[in-house]
Amino acid sequence: MIPVTKAYLPNKEKYQGYVDQIFDSAWLTNNGRLLQTLEQRLKEYLGVKHVICVANGSLALQLSYKALELKGEVITSPFSFAATTSTLAWEGLKPVFADIDPDSFNLGPDNIEALITQETCAIVPVHVFGNPCEVEKIQAIADKYSLKVVYDAAHAFGSQYKGESVLNYGDISTLSFHATKLFHTIEGGAIITNDDALAEKVRRLINFGITSPTTIESVGTNAKMNEFEAAMGLCVLDDIESIRSERKRVWQTYEKTLSGSGLAFQQWNKEGDNNHAYAPVLFESEAKLLEAEARLKENDILPRRYFYPSLDTLDYLESKQVCDQSRSVASRILCLPIYPSLKDQEVLYASNKLKEEL
Repeated sequence: MIPVTKAYLPNKEKYQGYVDQIFDSAWLTNNGRLLQTLEQRLKEYLGVKHVICVANGSLALQLSYKALELKGEVITSPFSFAATTSTLAWEGLKPVFADIDPDSFNLGPDNIEALITQETCAIVPVHVFGNPCEVEKIQAIADKYSLKVVYDAAHAFGSQYKGESVLNYGDISTLSFHATKLFHTIEGGAIITNDDALAEKVRRLINFGITSPTTIESVGTNAKMNEFEAAMGLCVLDDIESIRSERKRVWQTYEKTLSGSGLAFQQWNKEGDNNHAYAPVLFESEAKLLEAEARLKENDILPRRYFYPSLDTLDYLESKQVCDQSRSVASRILCLPIYPSLKDQEVLYASNKLKEEL
C-alpha cells in the first residue's frame, strides 16, 4: 500500500540518546534544555528572529490571534485545511472568505479590499502547499487599512521568497510540526515573529500567563512543547536536507511522468522556491478526479483530496461569500503520495496507473 504520506522516522539510537538525557535530567517539559536547543537551531536554519515552539499548529494560530488581540472579522482563504478557519471561529472571530487565484491556489490579493469593513481586524492568508503568497501586495493592503497579518504557514517550512524565509512576512507566521509534515516533532507547531515585544507576550500566553514562580501577569493557557517532542525535532532537523532532497526527487518524477497527461500543476510564485511539501495535481473535472481516485485505490495507492470541501461551503460558519474559484479547485484537486522513503518504482507505478485512467 502506498499512502499519501508517511511520517519520517529518524535514527532510533540517536533519538534514544536524547531520551536518555531526558531521563537523566528528569526535566520533561516547561522549557527544557532540548526545547531551548531546538528553538535556537530552528531560528538559525529558517533565518528568523523568534521561534516559539508550541504543542500543535492549531494552538499556534489561536495564540497568534490572542497575542494580537484580534476582535471582529478576519479575511482569510477558503482553500485550506479546516484548522485555518476553525481556530478563528473558536476564538470568537468571524471568518470572511476572499477567493483564491486558480493557478497559485493562494488567496488573491485583488479579492481582499472589497471585503474590508469597519469590523475587519486582520488578514489570515495561507501559503498553500508551501507556495509563497503575494506577500508585498497583501502587506500594502494591511498597511492601508491598519490591519494585522497572520500567515498560516503550516506547509511553508523551508519555503523561500526572494532568497529569504517567507516566514519573515506579516506580524506572525505559524508552522505545523505534525508527524506528516516535511519537518515534524510528532505533534507540535511554532509561532514565528520578528517583533521582540510580541514574542515575549506569546511566551507568557503559552505558560498560563506566568512570568515567575510568584507572578501571573496575564491570562494564558498551556501550549508548551515537551522534551520528547523536542528530541524528535532535533533528530529530524539533523536529516532535513536529505528529507528535502528525497521529496524533491519524488515531486520531479511526478512532474516528468505526468507532463502532457492533461493534469495541471500548481503555479509556483516566481520569486519563491518549491519546498516539495505536497504533490497536488488538478483535474479537468470532479468526475475525472473521482474516476482516477477510484482506480488508484483499487491498486493500493491512497491519494487525498486536499483541500475539500472549500471552507466557504461549511454550514456552521454561515459564510455569506461564495468563492467560485476555490470551490472549483477544491472539487478537482488531488494530492499524490510524497514522502522520503517512496521509491522511484512506486512513484512510476502510481503515475502510470493515473495515466491509464486518464
